[in-house]
Amino acid sequence: MDFIPYGRQHITNEDIQNVVRVLKSDFITQGPEVKAFEEAIAKKVGAKYSLAVNSATSALHIAIKAMGVGSGDYVWTSPITFVASSNCALYEGAKVDFVDIDPVTYNFSYDAFCRKLEEAKKEGKVPKVIIPVHFSGQSCEMEKISALCREYGVKIIEDASHAIGAKYKDSYVGNCKYSDVTVFSFHPVKIVTTGEGGVALTNSPDIFTKMELYRSHGVTRDLNLINNKNEGAWYYEQVGLGYNYRITDIQAALGLSQLNRLDEYILKRHEISLRYKELLEGFPLILPSEIEDSYSAYHLYVVQIDKSRSSVRRREVFDFMRSKNIGVNVHYIPVHTQPYYQSIGFEKGMFPISENFYDSALSLPMFPTLTEDEQIYVCETLKEALND
Repeated sequence: MDFIPYGRQHITNEDIQNVVRVLKSDFITQGPEVKAFEEAIAKKVGAKYSLAVNSATSALHIAIKAMGVGSGDYVWTSPITFVASSNCALYEGAKVDFVDIDPVTYNFSYDAFCRKLEEAKKEGKVPKVIIPVHFSGQSCEMEKISALCREYGVKIIEDASHAIGAKYKDSYVGNCKYSDVTVFSFHPVKIVTTGEGGVALTNSPDIFTKMELYRSHGVTRDLNLINNKNEGAWYYEQVGLGYNYRITDIQAALGLSQLNRLDEYILKRHEISLRYKELLEGFPLILPSEIEDSYSAYHLYVVQIDKSRSSVRRREVFDFMRSKNIGVNVHYIPVHTQPYYQSIGFEKGMFPISENFYDSALSLPMFPTLTEDEQIYVCETLKEALND
């Protein structure tokens, strides 16, 4: 059996033709394709504004910055995520903290959030912004989280890097009904790809204008924003400190082409999930589950080794699967256990549910072109690995 990765992009001839078309055009950096891509995403999910950037990390950063997060502010997110979800706050000098995960969904826990907010209010440390992460493509309980945030005056960025195409309460994740900004990722292992890339969505014109400035050096030609309005069409001003976070027309053309297959990809991922559920029945595993009101994008398929039914260590299973050409992975190492975060005061044991999840989690191959034969091979090999 050829190597089976945990995730893989799907590039079609149509995708290639769209990229070649742009390469032959007058625009290969910021041009009409970027604008079309932004508009297509906003229309798909139901958001008013969309801003495409060179990575989801950049999208998180400009969102944090647009909300005025800075020194002395607190930002909370989940420990079970990639480090970018919390690093974006550190870039602006804010203090980071974490909310432990829900043991069923592996998402930012509403109950833990309630308890932590009560304590934070007593200590005068209520966060300015929270970043709930839609782990593996399943939405957090955003309606309840949003209501609580309104009560405490907390802003919300949904880190939906895993969740384009997902739905919550029958509406697409990304509509920002329950948040100030939503971020998607278009890394190659994600559901649709631009190679590298991301997008920030919002319904706030003020946040959008600020994010647009921060995307491109803080430079603008907008007459509503510049001081000297009497110069010619060549004139621009830097009105803030920004970055070069722009995406290209080449990438946007790929993303637009991929976006046409988004619903098809999500349906295929659900088919693969259902087949896993059937094939893995009776294994000493805890399988992922969809909660009420949620329609997962199934970016990842993460199982946990059930320690009450198996004495095999995750490392043994991981190594065995890799030796059989199956690229299982682990998502994620809890952020607070990383050496850098330990150096700024975090310790192991602070978020026990996240740590327990990490100790037994294993990501199985999940991508739209995964064949039934490959999936059967994965499950048969996993059964062999778990046989102690």
